[in-house]
Amino acid sequence: MSDQGLGLIVILFFFGLAGGTVGRIKGNGFTVWFLISFCAPFIGLLTAVLWRRDNQELRRECPRCFRIVMLHDAVCMHCGTELEFPDVAIAPRARVIPSIRAGEGESPA
Repeated sequence: MSDQGLGLIVILFFFGLAGGTVGRIKGNGFTVWFLISFCAPFIGLLTAVLWRRDNQELRRECPRCFRIVMLHDAVCMHCGTELEFPDVAIAPRARVIPSIRAGEGESPA
């Protein structure tokens, strides 16, 4: 392999690593964003930076299987039930996890 080809692979690897890290910080999958940023370096990394934060999205409960799904999902990914827009939403994971760690989610003894 030529020096230019090896240099290109190294650059693509670091774009993939940056995109995967940004995606993971935002609550998405590292591998998916690594592959996107590796295959389309500038566009993939820019998309990872501008993509929504999944851990800050509102959630809801499926009325059939009672699994927690994202509010923007139209179909439950577990049981296939078509979901209507709910009256009540569940707090995002980003808000729930820190409150449990701080001890706010525990019942008084």
